[in-house]
Amino acid sequence: MATTAAPPARRTPHTESDTLAEVRTGLAFQRTRLSADRTLMAVIRTSMSLISFGFTIYKLLEKLKGTALLAERPHSARNFSLAMILLGVGALLLGIVYHLLFMRELRSTRNELTLAGMLRGKSRFPVSMTLIVALCLVVIGVLAVSSIGFESGPF
Repeated sequence: MATTAAPPARRTPHTESDTLAEVRTGLAFQRTRLSADRTLMAVIRTSMSLISFGFTIYKLLEKLKGTALLAERPHSARNFSLAMILLGVGALLLGIVYHLLFMRELRSTRNELTLAGMLRGKSRFPVSMTLIVALCLVVIGVLAVSSIGFESGPF
């Protein structure tokens, strides 16, 4: 006759070891959130480089419009500049969407762990300043596109 072993006894919740594990888990969520911000900052740096390079090329080649260098293809500078700026804005928008989806999933996981009793108390996830900067850069990129593409706008 086979005997079944009783399930292992669960430790009483909130022992010193449990409290330490909860603190470590909470700090791990903060580190993960900060790493998501660093990833968005890398996207911002890349996008800003593309946008500023495109705008600079446009302004530089606009000064050379009257020379023989651009006589054959007058719109090539504008088209290249627009492509660079649109690539930068597109990459930034994808980075923002990825960041928002990641943060939503991270909050969901944190809520599940809190409900399961594996994480005590919720640390706040404030609005990311990096996200705000990224959104402002999108606006600047769109203004640059309208300035170059439609010859209207602040630039």
